[in-house]
Amino acid sequence: MGLKLHKKYCSYYPALVLALNNVDGDVLELGAGSFSTFFLHWLCLEQDRKLVTYENDKAYYDMVKHCQSEYHDVIFIDNWDDMDLRRSWGIALVDHAPAIRRKEDIKKLANYAQCVIAHDTQGRANKHYRYDEIIPLFKFRVGFPKLLPQSLIFSNFMDVTKWTYRS
Repeated sequence: MGLKLHKKYCSYYPALVLALNNVDGDVLELGAGSFSTFFLHWLCLEQDRKLVTYENDKAYYDMVKHCQSEYHDVIFIDNWDDMDLRRSWGIALVDHAPAIRRKEDIKKLANYAQCVIAHDTQGRANKHYRYDEIIPLFKFRVGFPKLLPQSLIFSNFMDVTKWTYRS
């Protein structure tokens, strides 16, 4: 695949900051990134949270594997089906490849993660990600329509539409 850098690859930051300000618990990252992994690494350290990053692309894994620490597990996985996501998560950031895989893992997280952040949720991307199939699985959702690509926060545990940023 090769590493990609572009400002649009971190348009989920406002969603992530909002979730980190409103949810306690461990953080799951599906798909390491040039922006997300390092951002989460430092914020989770500062907030004394456990972070678990899964990646199946060797280039991305090699880029972030040095983040491994007592509070950050960086795991290379050959097959996404081998992940056991059945545990309590505070936040799950879902931004991995292939695109169609995201909906499958969001389904698995619907009743385990306090909130799930999905990246690339704008309408035209639905043909790749099929988020329309998982939206009915959640009681609450909030989006960030000004940012492209867009992100959504889903939850079955808390009304994310009422969240505000803390200063």
